Amino acid sequence: MLVGAYSWGIVSDNYGRRMGFLFTALVTSIAGLLSSFSPNYITLVIIRFLVGVGLGGGPVLASWFLEFVPAPSRGTWMVIFQCFWTVGTIFEASIAWIVMPRLGWRWLLALSSVPSFLLLLFYNFVPESPRYLCMRGKTTDAMNILVNMAEMNKKTLPSGILVSDNKMELDENSDPSENTHLITIGKTDAIIDGDMDSKIGGISALYRLLSPKLITSTLLLWIVFFGNSFAYYGIVLLTSKLSDNDRRCVSGDLLPMQSENDNLYRDVFITSFAEVPGLILSAIAVDWVGRKLSMSSMLFASCIFLFPLIFIQTELLTTILLFGARLFISGSFVVVYVYAPEMYPTSVRTTGVGTASSVGRIGGIICPLVAVALVQSCHQIIALVLFEFIIFISGVAVTFFPLETNGRSLNDSVRELK
Repeated sequence: MLVGAYSWGIVSDNYGRRMGFLFTALVTSIAGLLSSFSPNYITLVIIRFLVGVGLGGGPVLASWFLEFVPAPSRGTWMVIFQCFWTVGTIFEASIAWIVMPRLGWRWLLALSSVPSFLLLLFYNFVPESPRYLCMRGKTTDAMNILVNMAEMNKKTLPSGILVSDNKMELDENSDPSENTHLITIGKTDAIIDGDMDSKIGGISALYRLLSPKLITSTLLLWIVFFGNSFAYYGIVLLTSKLSDNDRRCVSGDLLPMQSENDNLYRDVFITSFAEVPGLILSAIAVDWVGRKLSMSSMLFASCIFLFPLIFIQTELLTTILLFGARLFISGSFVVVYVYAPEMYPTSVRTTGVGTASSVGRIGGIICPLVAVALVQSCHQIIALVLFEFIIFISGVAVTFFPLETNGRSLNDSVRELK
């Protein structure tokens, strides 16, 4: 997913949101189906790696959706969009709960690939982002999409001609006006209708994200993505570790814990519902109190719920505290996926979000190797202090974000940023 998030972001900024969508759906569905035919474990791991590459394209879909939503309701609709991560988790757990005991893992993987194949059925019906097309100078194509949108919604477009002041700022020598006007009255001589041939590669994309106007936001965003991912997957893993581990370590038995996962899928199904209150809270807070305050508040709240676990608690209290910590960390994760695409301009939006998501995957990779290993070796206090530190630093990083995006129009060019 680390590889996919970065790669598909660049593809989407260079060749369009629809192209990124197409290839992520193709890779995920085909690799997902092929993995069910794996003849051995090594082959299974390799093909599941390819599934992860495809799944890493999630930020492409988020950025694409964002570019269609008006600013006043953008936060709420982006949270609704993120809800389907939780819906998918619950749906997958329910399938596994039913299929695994009866048909085995091959059928589970085959059935799990079906939704990705269904995505391909909608490819011809979904439009390219008009904002992206304007940044590429394809105003005629963008206008056709806007006309179709107006007809479908029984609305009338504003009078005038679609123009773009930006020629995809890949050539930084030009000096366009500060704002991009998507629909303007009377500027018939300003029409731009040509393809932009400049493409950004991996190194140049990274250089763009670390340019003077973006470097502060980019580095802070990387810290927050890393912290959210580390904490989210850590809390999910700790849910099944702490209670048993407390009894094991107190008794002095340092032998590896034996698997007691007979009800694993049922437990995943139930604990996934902990994210539902987090989603509701995010939907309320993201537009009401803003992105920055809601994110930082939920990160600090997660710290508060984790702190008592430094000391040995009853199984019930441990479950309640982890439920609260997961509620707030999942809410923070949702809001950061709203904030990130709003922060970046159209020209590097999917690349920026994809790169940040890749940094987050590093947190997800390190978490079980460090934090959970510490818990299993009876160093629970050190593990939880590590979680507290990383989440707290992430909350502090949010407070230093230079921009509150709530209610703001999207930028198209790095040059538009102040």
